[in-house]
Amino acid sequence: MPSYQLNRALSQAHYGGGEFAECLEAASEITPGNTESFIQAWSKLGNSVYALAEEFEDNRNPVSARKTYLRAFNYLRTAEFFMKPSDERKMSTYLKCREAFLKAILYFDNKPKQVQIPFEDSFLPGYLFKPEGVEHPSMMIMFGGLDSLAEELYFGPCQNLNERGIALLVVDGPGQGASLRLNHIYTRYDFNIAGTAVLDWSLENLQQEVDTERIGIMAVSMGGYMAARCAAFEPRFKICVVWGAVWSYYDIWKNRPDTHPLAEIMMHIVDAENMTEARERLKQFTLEGVAEKISMPTYVLHGEDDRQNFVENAYKLRDALTCEKVVEIVPKESSGSAHCQVDDFTKTFNMFDWIAKKMNNTSTVIASAQKEVTAEQV
Repeated sequence: MPSYQLNRALSQAHYGGGEFAECLEAASEITPGNTESFIQAWSKLGNSVYALAEEFEDNRNPVSARKTYLRAFNYLRTAEFFMKPSDERKMSTYLKCREAFLKAILYFDNKPKQVQIPFEDSFLPGYLFKPEGVEHPSMMIMFGGLDSLAEELYFGPCQNLNERGIALLVVDGPGQGASLRLNHIYTRYDFNIAGTAVLDWSLENLQQEVDTERIGIMAVSMGGYMAARCAAFEPRFKICVVWGAVWSYYDIWKNRPDTHPLAEIMMHIVDAENMTEARERLKQFTLEGVAEKISMPTYVLHGEDDRQNFVENAYKLRDALTCEKVVEIVPKESSGSAHCQVDDFTKTFNMFDWIAKKMNNTSTVIASAQKEVTAEQV
């Protein structure tokens, strides 16, 4: 799994989330199978890059500061990933990595909008990233996976969607990011409650920002369950995108040992005292009797060599869906066949192109590009 996290950072580097040489430098200091060496290597790199970003900022070099803070965020996020909730370093590392992202977006030309979506007696934090030059764009609402951070979805999903003329509202749902770490909101099998809350808030508060008639739902990794659940119980979503299918989260965890590197994190996000209790709660996280309720067009992307969520999850979802659907399985002989295409993000292009076409933006973007080319020729 640590090697998977290295691939993750390397892929995100294409979108400003790292530098290849720095990632390889951290990897060279990791002892295989030693989680602590992984944490220390990425913490060391993240802290040094953060300090460099501060120097750029102090010297009034905003472009360099922005790019360096983004790398610092992602390196510190990587370090925090394997820190157990009981690790006293976890909260301070999380706060520092989030602060790096907040500092970075201060220097964006097209600044995202920070949002707080009321949820029960607290709120779900997130960011609205809008494409440049598009008035009232369609919008995707996106959740991450497991206890992931909304900020990391800037590296890949955000840029791919914005470049296709689509706005992206990334949200820390229950059990994720600041919602879990700061607001103490644990995950829930009925994740659709959160999905509907975000949609309702968007319809009421984003009418001047986006086309509220064209809002879709998507999520990645464990979010594959979440997006499907949201879509099944919320027919107002225009499309659904499942980036990494999850049929039963209990099935994924039932044979994992209690000593799994993410076991304590899993217990934390479901608010369980031990793995026996956690597995019992995970039995509710299933699409059995749910998937067939999805009514809008749905895209499922899954790697055949996915070793976290086996490809059988995608086949079960495919067979249960009764709506219009596209199920793309990246073959194991190809790069991009790992979990959520972390080894080759270019294998997500079909998914993002499908979103653009379904959300009726492709013709507008192409027409605009052709108009610019014609103007330059003249």
